[in-house]
Amino acid sequence: MQPVIDLNAAHLTLGNAVAIVKILKGINLQIGAGETVGVLGPSGAGKTSLLMVMAGLETLTKGRIALAGTDITRMPEDPLAALRRDLVGIVFQAFRLIPSLTALQNVAIPLELAGRPDAEAIAGAALKSVGLGHRMTHLPDQMSGGEQQRVAIARAIAPKPRILLADEPTGNLDSATGEKVVNTLFKSAQDAGAALVLVTHDAALAARCSRVLQIEDGVIAGDTKK
Repeated sequence: MQPVIDLNAAHLTLGNAVAIVKILKGINLQIGAGETVGVLGPSGAGKTSLLMVMAGLETLTKGRIALAGTDITRMPEDPLAALRRDLVGIVFQAFRLIPSLTALQNVAIPLELAGRPDAEAIAGAALKSVGLGHRMTHLPDQMSGGEQQRVAIARAIAPKPRILLADEPTGNLDSATGEKVVNTLFKSAQDAGAALVLVTHDAALAARCSRVLQIEDGVIAGDTKK
């Protein structure tokens, strides 16, 4: 089966000749549809950078990356943005909600851009699935950090993407809410047959995945499949 995420000798280097930082150092990685992958490692190991490369938000310095069989390594930004909209759901640590839009509008935006006539209905259902049915008309600054995190998760899962990427998805949540949100992420991935990649410091959360990657100093130091 063709992987939905395929990295070949992936290098990511930032900075210039005066101060070059090698972030990813020749990553080879294939992730299939339906796989759940937990990514563990110390701060600065390259976990979030790896996720950003998978999302097409960082361009490799060397190597190759393909998503769902499409090589995006040097793809121009407009077609890359369209592919990302259609294939990838991303949960950022910083939420990246639009301050002037309600929770419902924030979740509906990618659906509207994709031309979905039922965008608001889908967005509403996604918000209800993360326990925010009562917050649809609220702006981000009228919600707590945990509620904003759940809006970001609803936005990621609403289009039923083939690839779900989450960076510390429970980092701003209490344990009970975190459990609910994680269950929603896993169920959404399962229902859509999507690959789910979770960057986390929580070994227990990673252990719920079918596969665990250990990232150290820009390389894969461990790859355990159940």
